[in-house]
Amino acid sequence: MLLVLALVVEFLVLPQLAGTRKALDLLGEVDVRWLVAGVVLEIGAILAYAQLTRSLLPKHDRVSLLTTARITLATLGISHVVPGGTVAGAGLGYRLLMRAGVTAPDAGFALATQGLGSAVVLNALLWVGLVVTIPLRGFHPLYGTAAVLGVLLLGGFAAAVLLLTKGEDRAAKLMCRLARPIPFLQPEDVDAFMRRISARLQTLLADRPLLLRAAGWAALNWLLDAASLWVFLTAFGHSMGPDGLLVAYGLAYVVAAIPVTPGGLGVVEAVLTSMLVAFGATRGIAVLGVVSYRLVNFWLPIPLGAAAYLSLRMDRPYREEVAEAVAVRQSVGDTT
Repeated sequence: MLLVLALVVEFLVLPQLAGTRKALDLLGEVDVRWLVAGVVLEIGAILAYAQLTRSLLPKHDRVSLLTTARITLATLGISHVVPGGTVAGAGLGYRLLMRAGVTAPDAGFALATQGLGSAVVLNALLWVGLVVTIPLRGFHPLYGTAAVLGVLLLGGFAAAVLLLTKGEDRAAKLMCRLARPIPFLQPEDVDAFMRRISARLQTLLADRPLLLRAAGWAALNWLLDAASLWVFLTAFGHSMGPDGLLVAYGLAYVVAAIPVTPGGLGVVEAVLTSMLVAFGATRGIAVLGVVSYRLVNFWLPIPLGAAAYLSLRMDRPYREEVAEAVAVRQSVGDTT
């Protein structure tokens, strides 16, 4: 019911704020080719995110891009439905990767590194935009909020990396102590899991080409998604400069990292619209551009994610791939 209410507000109420007549005039003048290009760019962003996941998996655990893309769509769909949905999406992605034959530590490491690394890259892009924009356009109060959130995120990420690479024993003991009261969770399994995660992280940090590839895929995901927003704005007649676009986009998603609503619903729209207007777009174009962009970015992955999840459950080659992977692991375990 809340999602239906949000759908009504986003696509019926928000355009009214821009003025009914202006909104209808803009809709009548929209260039459909730009809309198609925006959808294509959004598909590219999802594929880049799926490739980021694949790049963080060991070669012996790496599944096909098609399977990873469907897992990515399924996780996006659930994360856009449930409040604090990033956690639910990560849990579903973890299960689906394991069903595809990926070991538990490798799946956990890939998803955790994917989420944290992607957030770090987003903050880096935002800071690049701020360095260019502030001297040209001045300071906005939201810049300070985003800067504080970014510093906290980067500080937490640095602390986690330091703990797992330099204090492996301490991290493992801490997690075992936390896991001891939890039923069906054995401390020795947690200890082995943490040590495997630590080993994978050390391997990643030592492999600079892999680290650069992962950062590149994360940056490509964000840049293609931001380009999709630019295209939707252009479809309604406003060409946004790259500095203003990057700052508005980065601010919206850094603020939306606070898990108040699923997928930043409402937060992204409010911040994007106000910032785009501040950077020169008319309110009508900002509202319709953001609403069109969020239709593809937020709402479309919900039904597509459900379809992707069902296809994974029903796909016969996928089930055979899982069975073969399980058989190989059992034979290796028996040999050992």
